[in-house]
Amino acid sequence: MTLHNAWSRTARAARAALVPGTGRRKQTKRRRTRLPRRPDYPRAGRSGWRRWVPSWRLVLGSALMFTATLVTVVGIAYARTDIPEDLNAFATQQDTVYYWADGTPMARTGWVSRQEMPLSKIPDHVRWAVLAAENADFYSDHGISTQGITRALWRTVGDGDTQGGSTITQQYVKNVYLTQDQSFSRKFTEMLLAVKLDRRLSKDKILQEYLNTSWFGRGTYGLQRAAQAYYGKEVTQLNASEGAFLASLLKGASLYDPAVDPHNRKRAVARWKWTLDRMVEIGRLSRAERATYTTFPEPRPPHRPNNAGGQDGYLVQLAESYAKRAGHISDARFDLGGYQIYTTFEKPRMTALTRAVREARGTLDPGRRKADRSVRFGAASVAPDGRILAVYGGPDYERQAFNESNASTVPAGSAFAPFVYAAGLQHGVSRVRNGPRSTVGPSTEYDGDDGIPVMTPEGPYWDRSGRMVKGENDGNVSHGRISLHDAMAKSVNSPFLQLGMDTGLKKVRSTAEASGLLPSSFGPPVPAFVMGSSTPSAIRMADAYGTFAAHGTHMDPYSVRKVTRNGEPVRLGLPRPRRAMRSEVADEVTASLALPTGKKGVASPAAVAAKTGTTEDDTARWYVGYGPAASTAVVVYRMDLTKSLAPLPLKGLAGRAADDGPLPARIWNTYTEAMTK
Repeated sequence: MTLHNAWSRTARAARAALVPGTGRRKQTKRRRTRLPRRPDYPRAGRSGWRRWVPSWRLVLGSALMFTATLVTVVGIAYARTDIPEDLNAFATQQDTVYYWADGTPMARTGWVSRQEMPLSKIPDHVRWAVLAAENADFYSDHGISTQGITRALWRTVGDGDTQGGSTITQQYVKNVYLTQDQSFSRKFTEMLLAVKLDRRLSKDKILQEYLNTSWFGRGTYGLQRAAQAYYGKEVTQLNASEGAFLASLLKGASLYDPAVDPHNRKRAVARWKWTLDRMVEIGRLSRAERATYTTFPEPRPPHRPNNAGGQDGYLVQLAESYAKRAGHISDARFDLGGYQIYTTFEKPRMTALTRAVREARGTLDPGRRKADRSVRFGAASVAPDGRILAVYGGPDYERQAFNESNASTVPAGSAFAPFVYAAGLQHGVSRVRNGPRSTVGPSTEYDGDDGIPVMTPEGPYWDRSGRMVKGENDGNVSHGRISLHDAMAKSVNSPFLQLGMDTGLKKVRSTAEASGLLPSSFGPPVPAFVMGSSTPSAIRMADAYGTFAAHGTHMDPYSVRKVTRNGEPVRLGLPRPRRAMRSEVADEVTASLALPTGKKGVASPAAVAAKTGTTEDDTARWYVGYGPAASTAVVVYRMDLTKSLAPLPLKGLAGRAADDGPLPARIWNTYTEAMTK
């Protein structure tokens, strides 16, 4: 193409672009963007009812859009849903069970009655009874059931509720993570969590936790407590028939427990039969075994749950404190429960000791006599090997949590004298400051007169008020020269006041501590220390006297012999025996305290030894006695806790004179007679 032709063609194109007669450029038409078509609904070109029938394209498009939206929403919700770290309180908390020394249940504590049980200890026929009744496809589903969801949605739309359609995984999620609120949002969250949990945990783990957290009625959570509540046995001892009945309770104990309503029995029997038949249907129970279960396994009537009231409350208090200390269990962990605490308390002894104290209390008349008001009794019985066998802590733990048997409130008085005697026999005496020690024996004589001055190497002992300290005997009776053995047998005080000074207060203190008395209860190192200014508890006093019964070997008192948590043992640091004094020393103390059969009202086939205890101001009276099986201490005093912690005088107690205090001895005798019959 020539240059001329190219130019001509360009000029013609330019002229064509101008509007004729104006010289302006023509406006080119822009292509319009096509807008989406509005759905043809109601349908154009149709009349009558046909206008309202959607086309197949509209139906398909709407279904696809709804599905895409639903998948997107569920996917986002699933991604944003996390399994909570904290479980519901009732899902994790268990009760703690206390047992008597013979292994029978004593008391339960905790907000719920629940004990975890490993799945391996739950018999196959019991777990499959639950699965047959609740979720036979549990091991093959993915945490939710398509049929169940459809059924739940149908009920939600048709009946206005959200019940039904839950797998065991969903039920577990509801139990431990969510509330029991019947709402669609809760149900939706439940399904999401169930799918996530199914992917995180094994099926066996989910089933185990479900069986341990489900409600079975009668205040119980979990199969273990349900087995005990309905059949009085461990879950390991259940048969398939009993398991089928317990499985029915998962639908609602108020509907199937015969004890709740007589009409429940008919429903329970029908559900029980259906569950056993269902087990046969899914191949988990043979027809031959099914044929043996023709009689409905009647659950036992509900019994009053054990609690920590009465005297049992004091026992639980002692056992809990010891278990925590010996097992190194923190308060927070103990509060989660699940412990089985096997105590040393013997029920027959508890019954006898409680009855003996109540009989003595019955002789008081606080309405008529002022001296009979605010009277308190503390008593404890301890075996020579340290086992606490029985205590009397007060009238009722629920009314008075203050444990009289474990309280260090009143002085031991003359009941402390055996430790002074033992210290003198064990360490000897020195009557010269820093001088050599000489031995003393049962036949060593001391001045037994009343009102004799207490001597030191430098002369008479004067207290801080400038008063000469003198020995005082009960009834101000003088006995002249008397052997230590006879002085102990006759409860003559003045020889032991001087013996304690000759032995040395530090030696007396160390002997008493080695025997079992706590240093925190000791009085100041002055002559009054020898006469029992220390304030031991009844438990500690009984335990310390038990050292004499054990021929000089001491064991700290303990109230728990074994602790387990959900069947697994908890390591305990139990006390160990140690030598407190030579055996001949302990045996001599026992010989000096020995009571002939029938003396002072004691009728016992076994040899016993006992010592009374009184205080100078008559604010406490003791009686401590022991034999081969147990050492028992009884203390009586008066104290009005609403006013002060100061002990009140006992003069006129039970209408008797101030120097006549047989009440502790009467309790000890009554208890001892009951235990030796």
